[in-house]
Amino acid sequence: MTKDNPGFNTLAIHAGAQPDPTTGARATPIYQTTSFVFNDTDHAAALFGLQQFGNIYTRIMNPTQAVLEERIAALEGGTAALAVASGHAAQLLVFHTIMSPGDNFVAANRLYGGSVNQFGHAFKSFDWQVRWADPSDPASFEAKIDRRTKAIFIESLANPGGTFVDIAAIAEIARRHELPLIVDNTMATPYLLRPLEHGADIVVHSLTKFIGGHGNSMGGVIVDGGTFDWSKSGKYPMLSEPRPEYAGVVLHQTFGNIAFAIAARVLGLRDFGPAISPFNAFMLVTGAETLPLRMQRHCDNALAVATWLKTHDKVSWVSYAGLEDDPNHVLQQRYSPKGAGAVFTFGLKGGYEAGKRFVEGLEMFSHLANIGDTRSLVIHPASTTHRQLTPEQQVAAGAGPDVVRLSVGIEDVSDIIADLEQSLAKL
Repeated sequence: MTKDNPGFNTLAIHAGAQPDPTTGARATPIYQTTSFVFNDTDHAAALFGLQQFGNIYTRIMNPTQAVLEERIAALEGGTAALAVASGHAAQLLVFHTIMSPGDNFVAANRLYGGSVNQFGHAFKSFDWQVRWADPSDPASFEAKIDRRTKAIFIESLANPGGTFVDIAAIAEIARRHELPLIVDNTMATPYLLRPLEHGADIVVHSLTKFIGGHGNSMGGVIVDGGTFDWSKSGKYPMLSEPRPEYAGVVLHQTFGNIAFAIAARVLGLRDFGPAISPFNAFMLVTGAETLPLRMQRHCDNALAVATWLKTHDKVSWVSYAGLEDDPNHVLQQRYSPKGAGAVFTFGLKGGYEAGKRFVEGLEMFSHLANIGDTRSLVIHPASTTHRQLTPEQQVAAGAGPDVVRLSVGIEDVSDIIADLEQSLAKL
């Protein structure tokens, strides 16, 4: 470790935090308060006018939340971050900051099913349109861009298929068209992959998953890469034009490379209100401390499980980029040489009904709609998380009828495999 360039493990424990100046408490306190006292009326006016940083109201910011934001920004290599109530809330605030009615964005068609639903249905209420592209074919993104396109959205490691995306190739298309590239890095986490280093401009996470790591707290985060020129094209007026609610402040001009994070906070979080609770922020700060240890164990276990499943006579295929013969292995080695993550899918020869029976036969695995827990988790996406999609959309998203998704935990790998084996034996 050096003072100016601490390592990832050190940042995971120390970034954003210091002993409490009043009590000397070493762990970050839970500031369980709704509001904060002003020094005087001038101090209050400066805070409300964006002339000074500080705490006003926990719907907008909170000291426990601030530690979480600084830590995740440091781990991702960003300039600033905004923590909110969930990953879905993070996505809503990102698009609210850049979109106007009638605008569109191009998104990978291999995404978490909830994101497919949010983009394809809920966003229509704002008259924001999504155009789907194939993440295995970067040129398909360019073909969807027109004058009303405001962004490109991808997952670095796609859920549920566990496939890596060529971020740099898609980033080049985004740059050519002066569009920000937004990357959901939930599945990979910054331990495995930092999208900003490959051309992304904004990173989002569901902190509920691997960064929290214990399945006990909800949260999401937006990380500002500080790399995009929000003023150049004139397409992003919330950042490049005077804001009447803040006496004409131009956010990009005033805040420079942290302007996006500021805008999402003071124009989105302030008015929509999906604030993260101080308690959840505390739990997620604590979870982040062990992220590198957990992620490496997740990856090691997942590779062992995927290797074993490939040899089983009731398994028709395994999609895990860590396997040397997997079509996605080259991208995994390029972008994430430390491992291929904890989540992957495989197909059962018995199809839809076999998938349901297999899930029901597991004993140690938890059957639930989450990933990134210390515990091993399982789900049959076609009958649960992706049920709202059409059969064609399910297949496109890597969630066809025979697909089972595993989120491999950090238990002893022999116990994980034994549970899979006993359930497969029942089919």
